[in-house]
Amino acid sequence: MQVEIDPHSGFCGGVIRAIGTAEKLLDQKGRLYSLGAIVHNEEELARLQGRGLVTIDTEDLREMRDPVDGAPLLIRAHGEPPQVYKRAEELGFKIVDCTCPVVLGLQKKIREARQRLAPVEGQIVLFGKIGHPEVLGLVGQVDGGVTVVENLEQLRDRIADRTLRTYRDIELFSQTTMSPEGYMRIQQYLAGMMAGASLKVHATICQQVASRHRELSEFAHKHDAIVFVAGKDSSNGKVLCELCRGANIRTWHIGSAAALRREWFRPDDLVGVCGATSTPKWLLEEVAAAIKNLQ
Repeated sequence: MQVEIDPHSGFCGGVIRAIGTAEKLLDQKGRLYSLGAIVHNEEELARLQGRGLVTIDTEDLREMRDPVDGAPLLIRAHGEPPQVYKRAEELGFKIVDCTCPVVLGLQKKIREARQRLAPVEGQIVLFGKIGHPEVLGLVGQVDGGVTVVENLEQLRDRIADRTLRTYRDIELFSQTTMSPEGYMRIQQYLAGMMAGASLKVHATICQQVASRHRELSEFAHKHDAIVFVAGKDSSNGKVLCELCRGANIRTWHIGSAAALRREWFRPDDLVGVCGATSTPKWLLEEVAAAIKNLQ
């Protein structure tokens, strides 16, 4: 049995920047607050928590009463709405903003779209995971004036119940880590339902993510079995794992090497190990080594 690690898997640029910043601050201060999980990977979170990272959430911010006297608070790559920054500053946090530049650009585009659409009573539609941190940050840019749909069925429902008025102008965006194929289906259906109004489609899926879909599909095709490594809360991980499974039915999704099973593999298998944009390289290497040791 041979084992190969996908060379394109591992942290995306935004996550690399956030974790690198966190590690530098932890070296300097020994303690750092992160607003939300800095990365959706339990193994990497445990490593950083062992170095002094403390994760808090927006509810913690709302309930806090005592000032924190300049304690550093890291804003992760997903970004946050403006009101979260305001509350953190009121409490005295020193904000360390690690919002991904791609997400920052998308936030700006949504604010600009709202300004264009408001005079004509148009609407913004966002293809994304409802409740995902990036989506919450995007919706918060315009005080909730966004209709979020996760799939084609939800889009049909929003049109049917007249939440979406296709006789008014619409601008369509996607969360940066969504499936390009899924976004194309949303675009095509919505375009066909427009009733005399304009539809403006924005290309907002991260290009690094988009290219990974193609590369990962090819990687899954080339191997006899695929072990996909990602945290249980990783939205990107769920999308990419299903992409692998569509290309190779012998695909298993695990969070760590402890979940591996010997019966998944055959003696002459060429096994591919890959992961999400939130999966660290060290974890992929650990899993690959554990597969070899199963023999």
